[in-house]
Amino acid sequence: MAPPPAKLDEFVPHPVKEQFPGIDFCITSPPPWPEAIVLGFQHYLVMLGTTVLIPTILVPQMGGGDEEKARVIQTLLFVAGINTLLQGFFGTRLPAVIGGSFTYLLPTISIILSRRFIFIIDPYERFVHTMRAIQGALIAASSFQIIVGFFGIWRIVIRFLSPLAAVPMVTLAALGLFYIGFPNLARCVEVGLPALVLLIFFSQYVPHAISRGRVFFDRFAVLITIVIVWVYAHILTVAGAYKHRPPATQFSCRTDRSGLIRASEWIKVPYPFQWGGPTFDGGDVFAMMAASFASLIESTGTLIAVSRFASATPVPPAIFSRGIGWQGIGILLDGMFGTANGSAASVENAGLLGLTRVGSRRVIHIAACFMLFFSILGKFGALLASIPLPIVAALYCILFAYAASAGLGFLQFCNLNSLRTKFILGFSLFMGLSVPEYFKEYEILAGYGPARTRSRAFNDIVNVIFSSPATVAAIVAYFLDCTLLLGVASTRRDRGWHWWEKFRSYRTDPRSEEFYSLPYNLNKFFPSL
Repeated sequence: MAPPPAKLDEFVPHPVKEQFPGIDFCITSPPPWPEAIVLGFQHYLVMLGTTVLIPTILVPQMGGGDEEKARVIQTLLFVAGINTLLQGFFGTRLPAVIGGSFTYLLPTISIILSRRFIFIIDPYERFVHTMRAIQGALIAASSFQIIVGFFGIWRIVIRFLSPLAAVPMVTLAALGLFYIGFPNLARCVEVGLPALVLLIFFSQYVPHAISRGRVFFDRFAVLITIVIVWVYAHILTVAGAYKHRPPATQFSCRTDRSGLIRASEWIKVPYPFQWGGPTFDGGDVFAMMAASFASLIESTGTLIAVSRFASATPVPPAIFSRGIGWQGIGILLDGMFGTANGSAASVENAGLLGLTRVGSRRVIHIAACFMLFFSILGKFGALLASIPLPIVAALYCILFAYAASAGLGFLQFCNLNSLRTKFILGFSLFMGLSVPEYFKEYEILAGYGPARTRSRAFNDIVNVIFSSPATVAAIVAYFLDCTLLLGVASTRRDRGWHWWEKFRSYRTDPRSEEFYSLPYNLNKFFPSL
């Protein structure tokens, strides 16, 4: 018996979508207030992982104890709330969370290990002096993004960015963080693995099996998973499952080992220069500027992913430049308040937009309010911040995957049957993974990076830039895409340039005007914005 004839529709390629479909609430359509509040709280919980992990790495090396770590976490959370609101109201106006960034760890650790602090014996005094040096470096380095953004330099760069060059930038902004995913989950497999399995089950399988509960599990799978596994981890802790385990295992698995609740104050409002006046060193400043450059590229890739999951039109170059300028203001606030870290767009919260199918600005504004609220009420914020790291790492495995997939989605605008496209795409992705891996392995084996000269600032600049997967991939892809076979007539369509060309000026497109314009009163007095 002959097989039935195939339908013609089965062989029609999937249509190209300028705005991402399947989003329930886009950037300008907020969900109901009760649902928005819970979603905002969920975004707050997700960003807590990075907010807690970075001070946990830095503060002990600076000489601080649990009290100093708790204060740094509160300060970082407080400034993150301010920066998120600034970005949401005056920057790109995308539903992006602005928080801490792992890109700033290398120059910060370089400052911590500087010889000028070795002879300070008292741990707290060394912590304060180190913090003041980090503050000075951040304050000076913030000028880089402020100038690049507000003077329109980044707008010129983005004008020549095509969908093909954007793929490695967006994809590796998420995949480049693979080392804080499963490796941290594996520190306590009995807690992290159930969290990963439950999140996949609740977010991917249950909504399709229970039609009435689809929206509930789509929206709140992360919150449900955290509650269940956190209670499970607490039961293991109380039952004495980790009494005879190694200290590292107890620190990762137990729910009472963070030391944050005991060390936090009930009410504490962070304020500028709470650690004292900043100190400035030329080498520290240039190293931190290199991190600011890498952070700029990573944030741009994350913001592109955010715009995609918010079902917005392609972001015009002028809006990116404005957002980077305000991110520079955020780094300035980091230096003034003393967070020991710079600011960047949160990759995990970008992935959460895709998981929940809600890309509303209102939700992110509410999340920022939670950041401010719990940063002031220290004990309550510390309780939530004591979630075991393997649970957070399990969330990262899913959320980073969503953010990376946003970058791969831009391949629909490119010609994948072109050898030029295949070379640029494959080579940039490979070098974006290979070069940073070489720098990290070299540092693990030798104790220092491949750049080893008499100038510590030069060493830090090279090591910071080439240790960022998104930065390496973006530089390679952008250069090749702007120089290779531009004289060939088909290149423009192969790189997807024609799809984004009409969005280069947001004031000529009413949809972009609706998404990205500043509030009326600011546009009236500052039309250049």
